[in-house]
Amino acid sequence: MGSLDGIKVLDLSRILAGPYATQILADHGAEVWKVEMPGKGDDTRAFGPPFTNGESAYFLSVNRNKRSITVDMKKPEGLEIVRSLADKADVLIENFRPGALDRLGLDYESASRRNPRLVYCSISGFGQTGPWALKPGYDLAIQGMGGLMSLTGVTDGPPTKVGTSIADIISGIYAAQGILLALYAREKTGKGQRVDISMLDGQVSLLTYQAGIYFATGESPKRLGNQHPTICPYETFQTADGYINLAVGNDKLWKEFCNLVARPDLAADDRFDTNPRRVHHHDALFPILSEIFRHDTTREWIKKLDQAGIPAGPIFDVGDVLELEQTKSREMVVQVDHKKAGNIRLTGIPIKLSDTPPAIKSPPPLLGEHTDEILSEILGYGPEKIEALRTANAI
Repeated sequence: MGSLDGIKVLDLSRILAGPYATQILADHGAEVWKVEMPGKGDDTRAFGPPFTNGESAYFLSVNRNKRSITVDMKKPEGLEIVRSLADKADVLIENFRPGALDRLGLDYESASRRNPRLVYCSISGFGQTGPWALKPGYDLAIQGMGGLMSLTGVTDGPPTKVGTSIADIISGIYAAQGILLALYAREKTGKGQRVDISMLDGQVSLLTYQAGIYFATGESPKRLGNQHPTICPYETFQTADGYINLAVGNDKLWKEFCNLVARPDLAADDRFDTNPRRVHHHDALFPILSEIFRHDTTREWIKKLDQAGIPAGPIFDVGDVLELEQTKSREMVVQVDHKKAGNIRLTGIPIKLSDTPPAIKSPPPLLGEHTDEILSEILGYGPEKIEALRTANAI
């Protein structure tokens, strides 16, 4: 049994933030009905290359454990299908621009009148309120507007995006969290509620100590490359054959590190004996440590630092980390059989539960693969009605 067994989710979202949220719910047992446009489907079905036997690697990465139903909501018959599914659902999730579903009678107020227990989650670039509520929001734009890009990159280089779609993914995680909180509240009140997720809000929430620096000083933090603004040494160093990340998080670790590299004089130096002084004198300390690290290979440094209990790690590329024994032992790379793409690999489920473990029960669906099943099982439509809907191009 999954933690969310019995929870039914009507997924009107597409691309990444919403599908990422519903995949989290589906991994933990929720039944997700993914509504897609006939003939086209989720935009990510066309994102690529790469494609595996015509199936987008992007789409496959965030849509497992779901059932796909194709519905044209512009057709009255199609709109009635979606409304009826919303009546049967515990959760509705959408990422249309605010107000877009109002004219279809699928807005929060209309849906909750028909189904008072419905948890209705909206994901948008800037939320349902505020002067920017109607602005469209895409990950790259939100990364820039949320302050993250101003902090990412080398000091004298341009602002740089994070290497993954962090604004979308964080929104998806917060959406799943908000839905779970609303479902928990419903156990007490018997009523659903709206979950309002803003991509910009999510990025602001990630600023944490960087925001704290601004609040304390009135000055926006600058790009520092891999250097930490308040901890030193806590950054990347070049070794004889590559790079290493060193994370000396306190003065005790600093002394142990200095002993390890046979430089007790650095620990005694009044420029470097406390973390605030090391941060202040970073530009003097960095070249000293850089010279030390160049003498051994990354593997040799990791071995020595691990033995001394000093936090450090190599810098793996995507292939490296996905092939690690640690990654595989935690089932963070899994294989599933897809009807069209064949045997494919996906990233695993990061939340491990002892009594209600998550599971990958089905591969990402083909477009409209479960249309007939959902219409018959959930709404009780017979074969003749389903065929009439298909003739009318409503499904």
